[in-house]
Amino acid sequence: MAAAARRALSRRWRWLVAPAILIAAVWLLRAATAPEAPLLPAGVLRVGVDPSNPPFAFYADDQIQGLEIDLAQALAQALNAQIQLVPLGFDGLYDAIKVEQVDIVIAALTPDPLRTADVIYSVPYYDDGLVLISPADQPINAMELLSGHALAYPFGSEADTDAHRWLRRIQPFATQAYETPATALDAVRLGAADAALVQATDAHVYARAHADWQHVQQAVAHTPFVIATNAKNGRLAGVIESSLRQLQTDGTLAAILDRWL
Repeated sequence: MAAAARRALSRRWRWLVAPAILIAAVWLLRAATAPEAPLLPAGVLRVGVDPSNPPFAFYADDQIQGLEIDLAQALAQALNAQIQLVPLGFDGLYDAIKVEQVDIVIAALTPDPLRTADVIYSVPYYDDGLVLISPADQPINAMELLSGHALAYPFGSEADTDAHRWLRRIQPFATQAYETPATALDAVRLGAADAALVQATDAHVYARAHADWQHVQQAVAHTPFVIATNAKNGRLAGVIESSLRQLQTDGTLAAILDRWL
C-alpha cells in the first residue's frame, strides 16, 4: 500500500510540476525573443535643460543656446538621433527624469548619492570648482601660501566659506569680500588684492573679457558637472557615457568649452 501511495503521489506531482515547467519555458522563450526596449522611447533624445544659467544654457533670440546645448546636440549626433530640448526649472530636473518626461538632463548637475536609485550619472563634462587666481608675475599657487597676503572673494559665496575655513588652518591672511566675482577679480588685476578665490566659470568669463591680463590659476576644490540618465534605461546611460568619452577623446568637448568659456 505504501509503495502504491508513493507511486500515486509521484504521478500527481508530475502532473503539477510539468505544467509549471512548461509555463516557465514559455516565459523564458518569450523573454529571449522579445524585442529589446527602445533606446529612446519617444524616438528622439529628450534633454532636460535649465535655460536660466548662462553660459551653460540661456535664451537668446528666442532660442536656447549655450555650452550644454552644444553638448546635447553633439551627443544627439553621436546617437544619430533627433533632439528635443525640454526647458525646466532647476527644482524640477530630477522629477522630469523620474516621470520619464525627459531621457537625460544636462543642467549643471553635480552627483548626488541620494539620487542614485533614480538616475545614473555620467563622467564629468566640466569642473566648476573653486580656483585661486593671482598675477603671473607674483603667483600664489596654493591656499597654504596665502599667509600674509590679501585674498579677494565674492561675499556670501562658497569661496567666502572656504576662505574662512583656511583661516583656521594656516597663519592669518587678509580677507576682502566683494559684491561679485568680477569685482573680486578686478581687485587682483588692479593690485588691490594678491589673489582671488572664485568659481572656475567666473574665472573663465573674466579672463575672456580681459584677454591681456597675465595671471595663473590653481584648482582648489572640484565641482564636477555630470549628465543624469533615468536609471530605468541603463542601456541609454551606457551609450551616453561612451559617447561623452568619445567627445572628450576626439576634442569635440574641448572645442565646445573653448567656445563658451
